[in-house]
Amino acid sequence: MKHYIFEAKTVEEAKEKALKELNLTEENVIINIKEEKQGLLKKVAKIEVININDAVAHLKDCLNEITSLMNINTNLEVRRRDKNIEIKIFSDQNSILIGKDGRTLESLQNILRQILVKEVGDEYKIILDIENYKEKKISHLEKAARQIAREVAKTKVAAKLDRMNSYERRIVHNALSKNKYVYTESEGVEPNRYIVIKPKEED
Repeated sequence: MKHYIFEAKTVEEAKEKALKELNLTEENVIINIKEEKQGLLKKVAKIEVININDAVAHLKDCLNEITSLMNINTNLEVRRRDKNIEIKIFSDQNSILIGKDGRTLESLQNILRQILVKEVGDEYKIILDIENYKEKKISHLEKAARQIAREVAKTKVAAKLDRMNSYERRIVHNALSKNKYVYTESEGVEPNRYIVIKPKEED
């Protein structure tokens, strides 16, 4: 992946120079200021410019290499929305790529996130999914959380859920954040943190 360096008197002038020479718009590049100083005789601004499409292609190559080492043939669908890079994997061995409780999928996403941060910084976020597994997971967690919340509201007895990762806990917290009868708290220590759904005290 290419990292382009441009220099000018100011950062803005360096940006204009970069966009013109690369024939790109600002929303399609990542710009990191490498140096900006003023000497006795002149000002100097140095920036690093990365084409976000090059970054996406690099991530696809890395993911294809990983799945190839796993002896799994995959097709990738990539979309870029604002500051999110969404990659969806299609294969005939989804269960292996997802792993128990989605742990392999989470590990793959973490690897891609680390690669992206190393190459371009933390401006963009990676969202990796396998044939809508996460969408189904969200729906399942929300449905289960609301069902348990109804029981807690009815019995006034708190319910401890199974351990969850931070992503899953956030789904449950959000699903019940506006519930009038219960509230949620995370307890325990990583990697065994879990959620407790508790009844609200009546006024």
